[in-house]
Amino acid sequence: MKPPVTRERRGQLDRGEAEATHLTEVLAVDFAKLMANVAPDLPASAITPMRNAAKRGITLRMQGAATLLRVHGHGDHARWSRHASDTVRGWACYLIGSDPGLSLEHKLDALRALADDAHFGVREWAWLAVRPHIVSEPLRVLTHVHGWTTDASPNVRRFACEALRPRGVWAAHIALFKQEPQHALPLLQALCCDASRYVQDSVGNWLNDAGKSQPDWVRALCSEWQQHHADDPANTYIRKRALRSL
Repeated sequence: MKPPVTRERRGQLDRGEAEATHLTEVLAVDFAKLMANVAPDLPASAITPMRNAAKRGITLRMQGAATLLRVHGHGDHARWSRHASDTVRGWACYLIGSDPGLSLEHKLDALRALADDAHFGVREWAWLAVRPHIVSEPLRVLTHVHGWTTDASPNVRRFACEALRPRGVWAAHIALFKQEPQHALPLLQALCCDASRYVQDSVGNWLNDAGKSQPDWVRALCSEWQQHHADDPANTYIRKRALRSL
C-alpha cells in the first residue's frame, strides 16, 4: 500500500513543481490549484469550473482542463508538453486530442513524443486523449500506427497496441475489434515476440480483451503462435497472459 500524500508533497504537486510517483499522488492533485499556479494570468472565472469539477472522474477533469486552457488563450500544447508536472503534460495530450485544427493522423504524430514520455501517467494520457477518435475510426488509426511497431522505443510500440485495445481501461470500447479482432492481426503479429515486457503485457491484454467476445479466435491464434514461436519466451508470456481468462 502506498503511503498517504503528505501536505508538503501535495503542495509540490499542486504548484507543478514535481511529478507524481504513483497513482495515489496522480489522483491527489488539485487541478484548480495547479492551473492557477501554472497559468497565473488566468481569470478567476476560468479556475472556478475546475474547482467545481473536483469530485468528477479524472479523465473528465483532464478534458475539462484542456478545454479551459484553450478557451482562455492557453491552448499551445507544445508549451505544456515540456512542463515539469506530469499532470500538465497530460493536459497537453488532451489539448492535442481535442484540437479541431489537426487531422487524426496529425494528432497521433503530435502525441508520439508524449507517448514516449518518461512518466507512466503521461503515456496513458497520450492514448486516452485520442481514444474517442480511435473508437470512431479504428482502422484508420491502425493503418497509421502500424509502422510504430518497429520504433526503437518500447513506449511507442506499446502505444500502438494499447491505444487500440478492444476494451481498455478507463476508456470507451472499440466495437469493431471486440467482434472482429482479426482486423488487428498485422499489428499483433508485429509485436508477438517483442522483447519488452511493457509491450508484452499490452499485447497479452489486447488478446484477453478480445477473448471476452471472441474466445475461439484468440485460442486459435495462440495455438498458431505456439507452433511457430514455442521456444520464444516473449511469445510464451504473451500467450499465457492472453488466455488467462479463458
